[in-house]
Amino acid sequence: MGGPPVQALLAALGAGGIEARFVGGCVRDWMAGRTVADIDLAVTAPPATVMRALEAAKIKVVPTGLKHGTVTAVAQGQPFELTTLRRDVETDGRRAVVAFTDDWREDAARRDFTFNALYAEADGTIHDYFDGRADLDAGRVRFIGDPDRRIEEDRLRVLRFFRFHAWFGTAPLDEAGFAACRRHAGALDKLSGERVAKELLRLLAASQPAPSLDAMAEAGVLAHWLPEYKGTAHLRELIHREDIPDPLRRLASILSTPAPAVARRLRLSTQQALRLEMMLDPETRVDTENPRVRIYRLGTTLFIDRLLLQPSGDWCAALALARSWTPPELPVSGGDALKLGLKPGPKVGALIEAVERWWIAGDFRADRAACLAELERLARTT
Repeated sequence: MGGPPVQALLAALGAGGIEARFVGGCVRDWMAGRTVADIDLAVTAPPATVMRALEAAKIKVVPTGLKHGTVTAVAQGQPFELTTLRRDVETDGRRAVVAFTDDWREDAARRDFTFNALYAEADGTIHDYFDGRADLDAGRVRFIGDPDRRIEEDRLRVLRFFRFHAWFGTAPLDEAGFAACRRHAGALDKLSGERVAKELLRLLAASQPAPSLDAMAEAGVLAHWLPEYKGTAHLRELIHREDIPDPLRRLASILSTPAPAVARRLRLSTQQALRLEMMLDPETRVDTENPRVRIYRLGTTLFIDRLLLQPSGDWCAALALARSWTPPELPVSGGDALKLGLKPGPKVGALIEAVERWWIAGDFRADRAACLAELERLARTT
């Protein structure tokens, strides 16, 4: 795990007398044979000491979360989160007040699931305080200690239970964890839409998210945040068709009604909300008999969305075309009409639309010279 940037970081910490271990998702993913994205480390010294050690080694450091013991180091252009060993003093279901500690097991005990509490030393030595390795190998998502207490510390862990099951779990779900999630489902309305959306979209990015979604519905977890949920039958069909998984498109496949209320509730970005609305708009149709026109009108992304959500005709060929063909731009604009002596106004727009219809009818083959000639002809005759 790592490379020259990691070695530089560990050398700087070691020079400062600070013990460091890789922790959390990077260790879990490494042990599962998956690509490691972000690398996090747990360290034995408080943030101020960590910052001094890094600065002494000329490594940039940013105090991203000092009250939680976290700083971000940037070694050779690569960011790393370093967090001091800690224990929870107080929690309210959303955030925790922490105290620093030098006890590795105590730090592990405050984490959510057993396989997220794995630590690795630079030489590959694994420290596993709660049988996380066995759970990872068995595809078992298991809370550390009492599931109810873990959820009371952070209600988002209910969603994380199902998200990690989608990515790492095998049936059946851990009974104690599932029962606790069911008991706490009614309190999820206190979460923020942004946090819920982030977890939901991460879950939907898994290769086979449907079983986890069905389990969430059974536990009542979706009742507040996604009352429009219609089941996973459409999602399962979509997964068989899509070549590139898309979480937002998958979200559309499990909704029973148009999207504005969902987008507002989940605080989706303006771009996400608009795309979701267009995917669920009953008036938006794709035409596989003349797909170039629909790709041009809808745009490649929305055309593919609609094609995969509501396939018709030779949708495989239409999908291949959408992946390989870039819609051209109309070679003329309103400025060209003004150069002909026309005054700004509705007539200019109408002329450009007429040229565009002519150009599309010719399968986009006419070049700028031909389009200008057609614009001039229309300007003379209308």
